Amino acid sequence: MLIVLARHGNTFGPGDTPVWVGAREDLPLTDHGRAQSARFGEALKAAGRIPGRIIAGPLKRTRIGAEIAADACGFGGVFEIDERLKEIDYGQWGGRSDAEIATRWGEAAIEDWRERSIVPEGAGWTPSADVIAKNAKAVLDGILAAGEPGDTVLVISSNGVLRYFHPLLGGTGDAKMKTGRWSLAHVRDGAAHLAAWNREPEPGLFEGIEAE
Repeated sequence: MLIVLARHGNTFGPGDTPVWVGAREDLPLTDHGRAQSARFGEALKAAGRIPGRIIAGPLKRTRIGAEIAADACGFGGVFEIDERLKEIDYGQWGGRSDAEIATRWGEAAIEDWRERSIVPEGAGWTPSADVIAKNAKAVLDGILAAGEPGDTVLVISSNGVLRYFHPLLGGTGDAKMKTGRWSLAHVRDGAAHLAAWNREPEPGLFEGIEAE
């Protein structure tokens, strides 16, 4: 089985000021973001990896992205919405730009999260890091328990949540995933192992990945 973890496409256009977009900032995909979502499905179809399951978070950017990817790859089922894949509520950081956040919390706090997944103190983020980590493990365990040899499962969520899958798959170092990127894990001996992280969705990435 292969597991594909994808981050939704862009929610900001070229002239927009990016802000922190969490659970309360339920922004739609831009035209480019919709094209990025289609690219997920197109790459899966080109690789001959049409998913048996597509699982997405409940926000517009992940739910609509899943619909677009499903159409693009020819997925014949009904994609699943999983509340555990809902993006973090960034509390007092939500809807603010990096410059605004740095003024109050300092640039080091932003870097700590982006580079080391350290949640800032006193910013009101929810749920807690422990809960997000447990949710990620439960989602992964559920996929492994229900999977069959040869299956491909596509999971679409957001950067804040997806980075908690990184250590579960044996990843080390940088856990960021950019918009419109995906990561691949293969299942061997009943466990999922990281094969690629934060990569452009190209069908060639599947070549040479061994999976049960």
